Amino acid sequence: MRSSTPTSVRTYGMHERADHLDFDIRFQGARNELTLPHRHAYFQIQVGIEGSSQQSIGGEVRPFGPRHLSFVLPYRVHVIPHPPDALYCIVNFDQRFLWPELDVDALDLEDVPLARHPDLAPFLFQEYVDFAFDEADFARIRGWLDELHALNASRSFGAKTAMRGILQQVIGLACMRQEQALMRLSLQHDGKTSQRDALQRVVRYVRDNLDKPLSLTDAAAAAFLSPNYLANLLRKETDRTFTDLVTERRIERAKELLASTSLLVREIAHQCGFADEAYFNRRFRQVVGSTPRNFRREHVVGRGG
Repeated sequence: MRSSTPTSVRTYGMHERADHLDFDIRFQGARNELTLPHRHAYFQIQVGIEGSSQQSIGGEVRPFGPRHLSFVLPYRVHVIPHPPDALYCIVNFDQRFLWPELDVDALDLEDVPLARHPDLAPFLFQEYVDFAFDEADFARIRGWLDELHALNASRSFGAKTAMRGILQQVIGLACMRQEQALMRLSLQHDGKTSQRDALQRVVRYVRDNLDKPLSLTDAAAAAFLSPNYLANLLRKETDRTFTDLVTERRIERAKELLASTSLLVREIAHQCGFADEAYFNRRFRQVVGSTPRNFRREHVVGRGG
């Protein structure tokens, strides 16, 4: 099931949602809950203790209830609308806190080989896996959360080292319990499942809205991405800008309409998102090498011969 497209998605920093800039943990009620789709520049783990809900993450909707964990990658759009009586825990941490040696921009984390950092797997594939635990495993997790909470409150000498170790245990347990699913996703998609899905959402959004004004910001929101991430992803995967993509799709649609309908050129221009016929003619000639009228004439002659 797909979630609806957010009209405006805010990005939060650690300074806005945590009491420390490297690591923080809180239980329900400690801070105002976010009820709209959002993203943040840090890693997050949400832990369901009481109360059932659903999580919307990266365009997918998955169950989230007692004994569920959600692993949220930086800049991935998500929201968990907790019911009023829910009890849950939120763990936020900066990339450098757990992986100081990982010198990779947060926008490029999906390119990191899992052989190098298998502990990234739950964050990379949360859209496709439900991290639900049995009572015994969850009792261990609850104990770890209590330890993390106490260590974070004291911040005594050695506390950060202990916190990193406990955090790794939580992630490690998730990896072990979902080993087959995570390995299958890793092998099948080579660590780029979400990137390909995101590009497909962008292309679909552009295709369905060619007759309207299109912006990088709106397309990113439709694909549950940040504008910067989408621009980087397009450049890396297609060697094109968003404007290049839109222009290419609009010209392809124009060619189809010129060849298969008797619409006037100005009508085709408007249907393909060009408000000005003269600009459409100029762009069409730049891309195709002939004017729209010549293209139509040549196509009809070629088809008839």
